[in-house]
Amino acid sequence: MGQGLWRVVRNQQLQQEGYSEPGYLTREQSRRMAASNIPNTNHRKQVQGGGIDIYHLLKARKSKEQEGFINLEMLPPELSFTILSYLNATDLCLASCVWQDLANDELLWQGLCKSTWGHCSIYNKNPPLGFSFRKLYMQLDEGSLTFNANPEEGVNYFMSKGILDDSPKEIAKFIFCTRTLNWKKLRIYLDERRDVLDDLVTLHNFRNQFLPNALREFFRHIHAPEERGEYLETLITKFSHRFCACNPDLMRELGLSPDAVYVLCYSLILLSIDLTSPHVKNKMSKREFIRNTRRAAQNISEDFVGHLYDNIYLIGHVAA
Repeated sequence: MGQGLWRVVRNQQLQQEGYSEPGYLTREQSRRMAASNIPNTNHRKQVQGGGIDIYHLLKARKSKEQEGFINLEMLPPELSFTILSYLNATDLCLASCVWQDLANDELLWQGLCKSTWGHCSIYNKNPPLGFSFRKLYMQLDEGSLTFNANPEEGVNYFMSKGILDDSPKEIAKFIFCTRTLNWKKLRIYLDERRDVLDDLVTLHNFRNQFLPNALREFFRHIHAPEERGEYLETLITKFSHRFCACNPDLMRELGLSPDAVYVLCYSLILLSIDLTSPHVKNKMSKREFIRNTRRAAQNISEDFVGHLYDNIYLIGHVAA
């Protein structure tokens, strides 16, 4: 399959250059050659039986090899920066060996920093003397690796470099906008720093979101523990209050309170385990879920609870 596809592509290239696969001249070219009386023995050799023009083929390849890669310095600066903006940090460092002035541009490294670490306190400050975003990227990468080994030391590293302020709100924003932190280490850190956890919860906006979808988004940023316990109860409690605060009209319409949302969240987690676990043979039916949930929270409508079941059944676990 791969060789056949390669031959098709190669045949198209040769046809554009005046040749055809598998290495013979087209009939039209053969007729033109036969009609021509111009001697060509001194300039090129042909394969016996009417083979391809080796001289011109090698000459064409040689000219292409001489062209090499496009010199970005010959392009407009806007186009060159656009091309380099698609590179990651490693490739950009390699590109700086060829195009030093372009690849070391501060705008490129600023984009890399902010696309990986969306919020840092240093972004909103006047840069110190000798500041560069390339150096900042290296420090952020080093700090993230340190955090993934020891969260407390990682945060202290960011503070020592002036990247983060010693404020729970600033640390929460940094965590919320960063995807390079190890979620297991992050879970341990948030369990120890409840002040940071409080600010992290308030950064979520669950307005006009369906409850199971909002719970999934919440657990994507703040991973649930593997076992039930006090930390899981704390997370669900904080989520319930935040969800109600983001949807006051909906809560009044459905007659739900933070305690009722807490019950629903627990029911959704248990239902997720029941429906997705291979160890559970007898799955909970929709009727059983509605009955059990309405027994715990009596003011909830049957249709609303049924929609909750359908969401878990179709989409999956809320805390996967």
